[in-house]
Amino acid sequence: MKPSKHDTRYKVRVAGTELAVLHKLTWMMCDAFGLDRKIDAYKGTRPITLYSWDLDCLDAVLCSALRDPARHDIASDSELNALKRLDVRLRELRQREARS
Repeated sequence: MKPSKHDTRYKVRVAGTELAVLHKLTWMMCDAFGLDRKIDAYKGTRPITLYSWDLDCLDAVLCSALRDPARHDIASDSELNALKRLDVRLRELRQREARS
């Protein structure tokens, strides 16, 4: 899918434990217009550009992982907390943009 000039871009920087957990979950994004490859290649040094459909996919993936962390290989409390923080950050980003 190719974004148009009217699509909203979201710039997000994900690093550290949040990025490590997100890399563990990329297998769940295989049908998401290349989002899995984009996140696999992402190193966390600069913000990553995401679009609304990327955030929709990430929301579904994070919700699934938060419902059953053991199934998704989220073993430690620090990984679970990082996953929760990332989920909150992405939701706040969408809400802030929706209000504008």
